[in-house]
Amino acid sequence: MEYRLCPSILSADFNRLGEQIQTLEKAGVEWLHIDVMDGDFVPSISFGMPVIRSIRKESKMFFDVHLMVSAPERYIQDFVDCGADSITVHAEACEDLERAIELIRDAGVKVGVSIKPATPVNDISHLLEDVDMVLIMTVQPGFGGQKYLPECTEKIVELKELIDREELDVDIQVDGGINDETMETVMKAGANLLVAGSYVFSGDLETNVYSIQKKMDEIKSEID
Repeated sequence: MEYRLCPSILSADFNRLGEQIQTLEKAGVEWLHIDVMDGDFVPSISFGMPVIRSIRKESKMFFDVHLMVSAPERYIQDFVDCGADSITVHAEACEDLERAIELIRDAGVKVGVSIKPATPVNDISHLLEDVDMVLIMTVQPGFGGQKYLPECTEKIVELKELIDREELDVDIQVDGGINDETMETVMKAGANLLVAGSYVFSGDLETNVYSIQKKMDEIKSEID
C-alpha cells in the first residue's frame, strides 16, 4: 500500500499559489487535493475550472479533485477537460451515484466517492468494486481548520475491513483535522491517503512537507 500526503490548496496563499505548488512538487509531493465547493451542497464557495486549468499548465502532479457540489454529474467532463486526474463525488450529492461513478470512469480518470461524517460506510459498501478510492470526511465538509471528529476513526476501520475482506484495490483517503496526533490515528486505522491543509501550509511550506512525510514514513514502518 502506498501512503501519500495530499496537500489541499484550500489552505494555500492564492497570491502565491503557483510558487507554493512548485515548492510542494520539489519537496516530493505527488498528489494535489483540490476542493471545489459551490455554496449549495456546502455553505462555502471555493474555486472552479479556471483555477485548475491555469495550474495544470505548470504542474505534473496528480490532481485529486474533490467535488463538494450538488449534482456533480453535470460537471464531470468539464473538470476532466481542465486537468483532473481523479474526481471524487459525494454520495449525498448525487441523485444517481452509480451513474456518476460510470461517468467518471468513462471520462478516463480515477473514481472517488466521499461520505460525510454522519453517513454510514454501509451506504456505499455495495459500490466498492466500482471505485478507486473512498474519501471519509473526518470533519464537516465546507470549511478548513476544523478539529478531527474521533467517531470517524471507527468508520475508517470498518471500511478497511470491508476492502480487505473483498480483496479490493481501493485507497482510503481522509480529509479534515489532520495533524501529528490524528495522522497516526488514521493511518493505523487503515487510511493511506491523507489530505491536509493548514497542517501543510501554515508556516514554512517546505519544512512542513519534509517533517510530515518523515512522520508518515515512521508510522508506516510501525504498521508494516
